[in-house]
Amino acid sequence: MSRYDVSVVICTWNRADYLRKTLHSLMNMRVAPGFRWDIVVVDNNSTDHTRATVDALAVESAVPVRYVFEGRQGKSYAMNTGVASTSAPIIAFTDDDVTVTPEWLHAGCDPLLADERFEYTGGPVRPVWEGPPPPWFERTGRTLWGTIAILDYGREPFIFEDRQRVPLGVNVVMRRRLLERVGGFSTSMGRDASRVLLGQELPELLARSRAAGAVGLYVPEMVLDHHVPSRRLRAEYWRRWWYGKGISRARLEAIHPLTELGLDLRHTPTVAGIPRFLFGMAARDAVAWAEAILRRDAGGRIAAETQLWYVAGQLRERLRLRRAS
Repeated sequence: MSRYDVSVVICTWNRADYLRKTLHSLMNMRVAPGFRWDIVVVDNNSTDHTRATVDALAVESAVPVRYVFEGRQGKSYAMNTGVASTSAPIIAFTDDDVTVTPEWLHAGCDPLLADERFEYTGGPVRPVWEGPPPPWFERTGRTLWGTIAILDYGREPFIFEDRQRVPLGVNVVMRRRLLERVGGFSTSMGRDASRVLLGQELPELLARSRAAGAVGLYVPEMVLDHHVPSRRLRAEYWRRWWYGKGISRARLEAIHPLTELGLDLRHTPTVAGIPRFLFGMAARDAVAWAEAILRRDAGGRIAAETQLWYVAGQLRERLRLRRAS
């Protein structure tokens, strides 16, 4: 038997001041009497005052706060270490730069405690702007706002698999039994020390969970606020992020050719081993890019550029995987 019903796992790297705010918001949540939970902070090689921050807050916190160190650089390593450091049957994952709402923990965990059908939950992520968004931001379209970890699927709950959607890793709660059944987070997908912005560790794990027949629930009340640094609202960051997503996505689809949208890549037409639709996508986005330039539409131009960089990352990684096979 676990000592706790739920463990909240936070992976961190050199963001002690943001982490302090996150921990304060967790410590101030409204939690039902008798609900057993703790906080696990996984330090992934921080060189700032992360350890001192966690130790100081652990002394004043009414809820247990534990510090765990993971020396292998990479978010997936840290998340797997966080899972291994607790025996709680439910694990809530969030980041070190968020502020949770008072009801966040119960909103994410109660559906799992009440209904055995659901293996995980996810909810909305609202932005907290470090500075005003640039004028082009609104013109990029909501479908691209995952670039800065914003998510809002609406006010009604639904099963993720029914809508062909996935939650964000900053706001997801999972049963331990699901992780034990399908395995942990892939260390070839998550963010690491390189300049390439990888990050498909959660979609890859959910691809395995779908194959195992698991379903998750979108919970509108499971909301938190996520800090958005001004540097992530620069076009250069968006290009890098989508290039990294292209690389990560190619790795994911090499392992799981059946996508969350139901497309089986094993049966799609290819050119030199590359799915033909990628070339069509690049052509359409090149046209959209040119048209946006003519209209002087900065948002449309950046949106098209991100997708061209996404295709470039896909092509690079698919060619690399083909040479390695």
